[in-house]
Amino acid sequence: MFPLIRGWTDVQRSPEANLRLGLVLTFVAGATNAGGFLAVGSYTSHMTGIVSSVADDLVLGNITLALAGLACLMAFMSGAMCTAILVNWGLRQQLRSSYSLPLLLESGALLVFGLFGAAIAAWSQLFVPVTVVLLCFIMGLQNAVITKISKAEIRTTHITGLVTDLGIELGKLLYMNRSQPGTPVRANRQRLRVQLALVLGFFLGGLIGALGFKYWGYITTVPLAALLWVLCLRPLLTDLRWRAA
Repeated sequence: MFPLIRGWTDVQRSPEANLRLGLVLTFVAGATNAGGFLAVGSYTSHMTGIVSSVADDLVLGNITLALAGLACLMAFMSGAMCTAILVNWGLRQQLRSSYSLPLLLESGALLVFGLFGAAIAAWSQLFVPVTVVLLCFIMGLQNAVITKISKAEIRTTHITGLVTDLGIELGKLLYMNRSQPGTPVRANRQRLRVQLALVLGFFLGGLIGALGFKYWGYITTVPLAALLWVLCLRPLLTDLRWRAA
């Protein structure tokens, strides 16, 4: 198993490792987002929609809903801030697991969400708002990880930008280059394949997450948490051996 996941979350990166990790995180985000909607009735990665709903609720006088939306927005932003703090601290400490730290935190949060699902269902009035905020925090945490690793080339928790980039490259691919002066229009086929793979990864994750929550409930998040934990394990063990030496 360890050779298979070598370099996925290590600080020494390659474009291939970024893409592999991006696909896994996109899958996890899609599963968490779709499954979370079935669990708590709210999508938690779509900050554009949340900001729009806050504006609508303010105009309509729904102050409580507007404050709830602001709480979700702040939770997402706090997740991204937490990633920046953890990663930069790890890099200053010269840890191989610097990029693993936020994913370990995400794994723990998903595990809490999965294991305490029964309490959430039983005390919905109390726990559902807290769960929505927690899921927003997780989405911000994860999106910031791959954004930082890939230098903003890959994002995982929402696909608006991915679909936009995909449309741009498809437009260039279908463009008819006639005998005109200037540089011909050429699609970046590699970028096209990457964007398409990420969109499909998010969709597949959403499909699996929705099916899982429909038939098995909150426990569906436990395999997602375990997947993240396994990806983080190798650089973490390397750091532990280095510290112990």
